[in-house]
Amino acid sequence: MSDLTEPRDFATTQWSLVVAANADDAEATHARAALEQLCRTYWYPLYAFVRYRGYSSTDAQDLTQAFFARIIETRGLGTADRQRGRFRSYLLGALKHFLANEWHKSRAQKRGGRLRLIEWDALSPEARYAQTANSSDEPEHVFDREWALEVTAGALRTLRDEMVDAGKRAHFDALKGSLTGEESAARATLAADLKMTENAVRVAIHRLRGRYRELLRAAIAETVSNAADLDDELRYLVAVLRKQ
Repeated sequence: MSDLTEPRDFATTQWSLVVAANADDAEATHARAALEQLCRTYWYPLYAFVRYRGYSSTDAQDLTQAFFARIIETRGLGTADRQRGRFRSYLLGALKHFLANEWHKSRAQKRGGRLRLIEWDALSPEARYAQTANSSDEPEHVFDREWALEVTAGALRTLRDEMVDAGKRAHFDALKGSLTGEESAARATLAADLKMTENAVRVAIHRLRGRYRELLRAAIAETVSNAADLDDELRYLVAVLRKQ
């Protein structure tokens, strides 16, 4: 496992690839792939933002799809300066601009263009939205909360996959509550269930938390341009989650 707490080279993050979209064809291809990956991470926070602005579920799906189609097909982030903002902030600003212009007046059939990045039927966005609606007075707060939840959920999925690959699924299932503050059993019970000593359980939890922090840092690092922004974004993520 790499030590993601050490200084890193931010020249090859997904954010830097995204803003290279107006470069030569080879770089543009990498930029598009990076942007599509980032869009898959941000689709629900953006969808929730649009819904909270008062759009219907159908219109919110159309608009979110169209927004992604526009920035991918037209290389719409190619003029962004990654030194002057974080991807989270830039993307939300771009969406606000998109909603304010004439695109939202188009027919639904035209909104998504030919690109179908998001398959809504498989995601059930409205069922998810129903669980979080009316939890904040500001659409921006909704976006930030869903962004934070998406980032942490992604890190947790990656950690689970790593543990499964290492043959330690039972360990992950038993100890994951220590990452989310939802421990379901006493350490002595966990030790007995896992056939470990209590001290071994403490060590395992310490390592699990350390790797989880590394994965969170790695995810955030893909969307910022320097170490200072990385630390600020991590602090902001924690602050957002504490407000839930």
